[in-house]
Amino acid sequence: MTEFTDIACPYCGETIEVAVDVSAGSQTYTEDCQVCCRPMVMRLVVDEGDDTFSLAASSENDG
Repeated sequence: MTEFTDIACPYCGETIEVAVDVSAGSQTYTEDCQVCCRPMVMRLVVDEGDDTFSLAASSENDG
């Protein structure tokens, strides 16, 4: 199941809409910012009990 959410890029600060595949469960992956093209580390946490999720973006150096 794909959801859409807005997130602020940790580099340029622009708010972008990203697609999130919540059917794969919690995960960490890298996605390029649609504005500045820098790689953001995305941390997705899915609560399978009530089908909610949270998504956080950080720069590669924030590890």
